[in-house]
Amino acid sequence: MSGSSFKNGTIEVKVLSRLLPDALEFARGFLGIAFRIDENSEHFEALYIRPMNGRNENQLRRNRSTQYYSYPDYKFDRFRAESPGEYESYADMGLDEWIDLNVTVDGEHAELYVNNSKYPALVVNDLKHGADATGAVALWVEEGTEGFFKDLKTTASE
Repeated sequence: MSGSSFKNGTIEVKVLSRLLPDALEFARGFLGIAFRIDENSEHFEALYIRPMNGRNENQLRRNRSTQYYSYPDYKFDRFRAESPGEYESYADMGLDEWIDLNVTVDGEHAELYVNNSKYPALVVNDLKHGADATGAVALWVEEGTEGFFKDLKTTASE
């Protein structure tokens, strides 16, 4: 969102994900919310979902249906190697259906709520850019995915 500045608060959006016909094997319908993006788009925090994993028969894939990462130094592969399971979790979701996402951010703490759940699907207690980071909010779609977004709302708490 051009011109936005976000530090602490809530980001809400409805998303829908489809795989493109030419999607590669690793495609999972990735959609996400990036926040606290610096002015050069070189550093940010992000939470994203893998809707194809939400109802997968493979339990390990299910456990990887939500993910946190911090660009550029803390991507999913580093977290899996150094802190297995800590920055990804399960949430019920699927491709080609509207999914409600709600991200709450307070200092170094973030929570991702999926489909209006009373409890967060993913809790992050150590946002890597620290409590004082601030910046823009963006929505993103990974390659191999057709993504739709609606009803975006940001609310600052400070």
